[in-house]
Amino acid sequence: MAASGELLRAMVGIASVNPRAGSGPGFGEAAIAEHVRGWLADHGVRAELREVLPGRPNVIATVPGRGPRMVLLESHLDTVETTGMTVDPFAGTIRDGRLYGRGACDAKGPLAAFMLAAAELAADPPDTGVVLAGVVDEEHAYQGVLGLISDLAGLPVAGAIVGEPTGLVPATAHKGCVRYTVRTLGRAGHSSRPDEAVNAVTLMARVIDHIDRTSPDVPPHPLLGPATRCVTRVRGGEGPNTVPGRCEIDIDRRTLPGEDPLDVWRRDRAELGALGRIEVDEPFTVDHALDTPATSPVPAALCAALSAARRPATVHGMPFGTDASKLARAGIPSVVFGPGSIADAHSADESVALADVDLAARLVADTVRSLDGGTA
Repeated sequence: MAASGELLRAMVGIASVNPRAGSGPGFGEAAIAEHVRGWLADHGVRAELREVLPGRPNVIATVPGRGPRMVLLESHLDTVETTGMTVDPFAGTIRDGRLYGRGACDAKGPLAAFMLAAAELAADPPDTGVVLAGVVDEEHAYQGVLGLISDLAGLPVAGAIVGEPTGLVPATAHKGCVRYTVRTLGRAGHSSRPDEAVNAVTLMARVIDHIDRTSPDVPPHPLLGPATRCVTRVRGGEGPNTVPGRCEIDIDRRTLPGEDPLDVWRRDRAELGALGRIEVDEPFTVDHALDTPATSPVPAALCAALSAARRPATVHGMPFGTDASKLARAGIPSVVFGPGSIADAHSADESVALADVDLAARLVADTVRSLDGGTA
């Protein structure tokens, strides 16, 4: 078994499904945080729990360096739901070098790689110190990383590697998003006399067609391509014999670096409102895009480590969002990196190659060791 197998199997075996808003207790975020803390302590890394939400702590560990500067290794403790999985979500089954289960690649695999790297670095302290953080709530409202940012205030953090499944390529850019609800306002009536009603579903068909035909009017990004907008959910109708008076859709608009998500929402509200008989709600999700210069110290060091290992070292962009954008907005230049494919994340048979977890750990350790810790 690869060095990561025992560690990752234990982590996947602890259910840490994000409880989402108002759905109950932490479903294991505290348990996985305590497990991570204990494993790190057993391997010479000082770690502690810091509660962000009731019963939902981040785990924060430190490896002191010989100089004052530090690099942040950040990934998340929570996973998405397990509904519809075709493998046992918490068994950590290993087959043909891959470990299967919820969170195997998103993002317990990357977090395990960071833990292995931290343990190696603690045994022979580098010039640059390390802060390792496993945070809660990445899959919903980002409260974990926001709490972490408060805890890091004043520390000389030169940059961050954020653990997500990137296929072991460095990602210095990713899209942001704004999500909101659109409502058509018809007039309900009996389905035997539809001419006396205004069908909100029919009105919404016009809105959906407009969204399908109209792309966001912004230039594409060199690493991310175009901005996108799509309908993700439809709700309408009260019964088989009633003309619906209301219909709702949710819209997911993926933003590019340089776009402000709230400005995007305001423009969309004006555009869609002009179609008539429409309400556009305030956004229920707002997240900024990431665009870190590839020449920043941490991304540059990671690319050099990849090149030395004869791995692809060109920076990429990713279409999904991560905690990296929040860290970057707080002044911590961030690169996203980790084992596993985003195609496997949230999937029915989520898995990660254990050899890639081990390789990620080595590359992260090499990256940290190559950084200048500054003058004490």
